[in-house]
Amino acid sequence: MKNYETSKIRNVSILGHQGSGKTSLAESLLFLTKAIDKKGEVERRNTTSDFLAEEQAKQTSYSTSLIPVEYKDYKVNFLDTPGNEEFILDIVNDLSAAKGAILLIDSLKGVEVGTEKYYYELKRRGIPTIMFVNKMDKENVNFDKILNEISTKFGSSVIPFALPLGHDDSFDGYIDVIANKAHIFVSGVDTIGEVHKDKISKVEELRSRLTESVAEQSEELLEKYFAGEELSEAEMLKGLKTGIFNGTLIPVLVGSATKNIGITTLLDLITSYLPAPGELKAATGKNEAGEEVSRETTDNAPFSGYVFKTTVDPFLGTLNYIKVFSGTLVPGQDVSVRDTIKKIGSFFTLRGKTQIPLDVVHAGDICAVAKADLQTFDTISDPKSIIKYDFESLPTPIIFIALTPKNSKDEDKIGASLGKLVSEDPSLVLIRNEETNQFLAGGQGLTHLSYIIEKLKNMFKVEVSTEDQKIVYRETIKKIGYGHGAYKKQSGGAGQFGVADVRFEPNPGKGFEFTSEVVGGAVGRNYWPAVEKGLIDSFKKGPLAGFPVIDVKCVLYDGKEHPVDSHEESFKMAASLAFKDAIDPKNEKATKSTILEPIVKLTIYVKDNYIGDVYGDMSKRRGRVLGTRSEGFYQVVEAEAPEAEIVKYAIDLKAMTQGSGSFRREFIRYDEVPSNIIDKIVADNKKE
Repeated sequence: MKNYETSKIRNVSILGHQGSGKTSLAESLLFLTKAIDKKGEVERRNTTSDFLAEEQAKQTSYSTSLIPVEYKDYKVNFLDTPGNEEFILDIVNDLSAAKGAILLIDSLKGVEVGTEKYYYELKRRGIPTIMFVNKMDKENVNFDKILNEISTKFGSSVIPFALPLGHDDSFDGYIDVIANKAHIFVSGVDTIGEVHKDKISKVEELRSRLTESVAEQSEELLEKYFAGEELSEAEMLKGLKTGIFNGTLIPVLVGSATKNIGITTLLDLITSYLPAPGELKAATGKNEAGEEVSRETTDNAPFSGYVFKTTVDPFLGTLNYIKVFSGTLVPGQDVSVRDTIKKIGSFFTLRGKTQIPLDVVHAGDICAVAKADLQTFDTISDPKSIIKYDFESLPTPIIFIALTPKNSKDEDKIGASLGKLVSEDPSLVLIRNEETNQFLAGGQGLTHLSYIIEKLKNMFKVEVSTEDQKIVYRETIKKIGYGHGAYKKQSGGAGQFGVADVRFEPNPGKGFEFTSEVVGGAVGRNYWPAVEKGLIDSFKKGPLAGFPVIDVKCVLYDGKEHPVDSHEESFKMAASLAFKDAIDPKNEKATKSTILEPIVKLTIYVKDNYIGDVYGDMSKRRGRVLGTRSEGFYQVVEAEAPEAEIVKYAIDLKAMTQGSGSFRREFIRYDEVPSNIIDKIVADNKKE
């Protein structure tokens, strides 16, 4: 592959609902640009981008593939993105590296849940987008109906740049509205001809609409348009690029990825109207002094880039995908990363899993390196002009499952293997919970976690069984109580003596506190820390179900010591006895224990028509809604609920909203469990 300068580079993400044909489109792009001799097929499990065993088995993309193609002196880095939003890390990182997008729409299914979600993300980030209505060769396709649905949901900025010819299995081409030419495909050959007279009026209508949209891009063009003057070809091209760049104009193309129809027009639009990296605003970051600095995307600027993706290959080792923001990268170049200097050896671009060597990487381009000891989100820069870029925070896990190796010999292996997968996917969270004796994997949904389990099996030969996450409860007290602890032991020689009188007070939300009100030297200051330590040890297991005790203030108010027999251990034991006395029902001054459960804050994104369902469901989960606000296409519901009630909320919310709902979660505090639930928790824990 030859070297391409910044102005000749385009970075484009391919997005769409699962099954819309992204991988088939990537194959068509490769085939028509002569990057491959024969197209692969998803069903045959031989496509360039879906090369992982897990992807081939399920016939769907789980991980982003880099697909660079060369077309008319341009290099287009396509990022074939997973269609399932559970792989949010890949999607977010792709959109940080690609500054243009193709949004695929299945002609039979129209605007699906994923279509809306990706459109919202693209709009939110201001990424210029081209819509491609795929699978136009299928039966019962109604383009007018699809176009009406797209316009209804996404607004007037969506404008058809192509008009389909034929229908159903006889779909054999389209009219390029801008060029005013018909493309007829016979035996796979694109024959360009004049527009048939029965289509002229429709094409003129679309061209008129296009012209009006172009005129709206500037006051000068708008005045000319209203004056009845015809816009020149140069003005049209400039206006189209401005509109697409600003997101006020979204072209709609038609075609069939499997039959290679509409692909060259798509490539022409990409190279003509989507921005080159140098046309974008400068990237901003911070220098060593913490000051904000910027980098223009030019070869003349100091080198900087960042790692937006990492993959682990059992044979090749670790591969890091790098987006070069500024400057150039050459073999043997020193870069600063995480306060150290590293040397970048050879690098390459990837076409699926195939490595293609590069001599230099210009500003705005994408490359990959192997065994470079880099991590996802690392900024790499010129050691003489260090910069650090900040990116979006990682999404928190929304579901946890417990993993247990099927083979006990894999106990030590599972942690190391999953650790390598975390380097590949930092949105995967691993927790070894000592209290429940569970090894938990947290992810963005069951599909995400199932992929991790399959990869664990295929790559590291570790098979696991799964079970639900156990909830980690806490215990506390509800009222003030008093405990008397006397530890006396005499067995010849030096004895043990310590007496501690402790008051226990509820301390909601403030954790464990210890203080002393002892006066007159009843218990010397040198023994107070021992009393505190004894109480801390006692609180490791509560009286009801053995959960740790929290949110208690302990006050040592009296006691006794012996000039010879008192030791630190004596007062540690006395403190423990004081707590036992304070929770003894026979003690008239005993406190009252209860169980606390973790409360989680939920930020739920749903469409208007599901708000009532979410409210009602939250009530059934012992939750409460805090408020609602609008954000883009969605209503955002802020709520709180016990963690025990949302263990499988990721599954339930999808079912409730037909796949359109999503949420984020965050632990906020512990609250008292309702009295009617405490007995069950105690009984369940005793069974454990």
